[in-house]
Amino acid sequence: MRRHIPVLAAALLGILLSGCGGSGETLDDKLQNKVQHIVVIYGENRSFDNLYGNFPGANGLANAQATMTQADRDGSVLAMLPPTWGGMTANVPQAATVNLPNKAFRVDDPSGFNQPITVTTRDLVHRFYNEQMQIDGGKMDRFAAWTDAGGLTMGTYNGSNMAMYKLAQQYALADNFFIGAFGGSFLNHFWLICACTPVYPNAASSVAASRISAVEADGVTLKVAPDSPASALQGPPKFVNDNTLTPDGFAVNTMQPPYEPSGNAPASGGNAALADPANSTTLPPQALKTIGDTLTAKGVTWAWYAGAWSQASSDRSVIYNNTVPNFQAHHQPFNYFARFAPGTADRTTYLKDYTDLTAAIDAGTLPAVSFYKPQGNLNQHPGYADVADGDQHIADVVNRIKASKLWDSTVIIVTYDENGGFWDHVSPPKGDRWGPGQRVPTIVIAPFAKMGYVDHTQYDTTSILAFITRRFGLDPLPGVRTNMGDLTNTLDF
Repeated sequence: MRRHIPVLAAALLGILLSGCGGSGETLDDKLQNKVQHIVVIYGENRSFDNLYGNFPGANGLANAQATMTQADRDGSVLAMLPPTWGGMTANVPQAATVNLPNKAFRVDDPSGFNQPITVTTRDLVHRFYNEQMQIDGGKMDRFAAWTDAGGLTMGTYNGSNMAMYKLAQQYALADNFFIGAFGGSFLNHFWLICACTPVYPNAASSVAASRISAVEADGVTLKVAPDSPASALQGPPKFVNDNTLTPDGFAVNTMQPPYEPSGNAPASGGNAALADPANSTTLPPQALKTIGDTLTAKGVTWAWYAGAWSQASSDRSVIYNNTVPNFQAHHQPFNYFARFAPGTADRTTYLKDYTDLTAAIDAGTLPAVSFYKPQGNLNQHPGYADVADGDQHIADVVNRIKASKLWDSTVIIVTYDENGGFWDHVSPPKGDRWGPGQRVPTIVIAPFAKMGYVDHTQYDTTSILAFITRRFGLDPLPGVRTNMGDLTNTLDF
């Protein structure tokens, strides 16, 4: 009997190893076996510290005390925060915001402004060059200096009563996730789908020539107008030309899709499906490679779902209407690409409405990769949406998936396109000309997510593309940053 002991021990060891992942199954094997659906939900305009600065275990406001002091435009320390120019909310006029201490503050503090997440604040500038000037080489100290919203840039919320905050406590919260590109929604939606910056061919000789920004030789700093107030305490800054294009013809701030639904109407007497190409804010059709191209080429199913897409496609009155649904045309990145032009089969196949999303969830027929963009009143964007409505809406979509037969094989990634002009204390990692920009909240929800976990891995928007291409064995898109994680550290199989 003694000579059989090693054989029995080896067999027992094999059983034990197979039960604990020692069977030789790689992470890629596990991804392919477990993850059949990836859903990306893209919110709007919130920095990490703005909503999750008090999240337990995260790199939040408690670590920011020594770095939140803001400098004026000349580099001197501000004696106080500037007023919130034009007022903070309908209930808080500009006069009520003077003499705030030079540090972050709670917008919803019951002992302070007492403006809960159900109240819409004014908007804040959030543009390509402006954000780089606010970041100030990583010092994170010029947000009040270069915003048009004064002290509101330092505003934060408790956040702990949000539905998504509670989901973040259950699943995995990434507290070191940065936006792909400096600036606003327009550019970061491109970085979500192609890790690329759109181009305007021959911009200097085009109808958009007046929209080329006036930039200093460093390529980062806007030229300040001669009549700009010297101090942030005296008023918002003024620039020679803070506009949509770089001097070499890249589109970095909001331009409109060349196809309807667009913020630009068709030309008089022209094709009703096309935005007026003679309008200087209409971006010419793009041909850069997207994640959609990559997925389609390999036969992987996917779709971009957007709130009010169908309605806006037939009724222009809902585009930027500042009510419900307030469809945001520049939040629809595939609508800028010639491959998805009106009349194409790809447009019909891949660009869909929110109602298509809910029907697919309920039927258990979601494609392998789904992107969802909430309509304007539900996306949490300052200026036209509050935090609460979008928070609950996104949580409802998450819970709808959790209640469906898709749940056991689905990874949901909830993130934000950009910081919305709000300060964050963490300096972005050094990247390239385009980014990464500031830190935003990102939550990974799955039955095999690390539960109650704060992930400190460094990510950016292109990490989502890296995750998708890794899961489906696809070639990475050229712009994806290889020094960032691919979100697999949020998962535990």
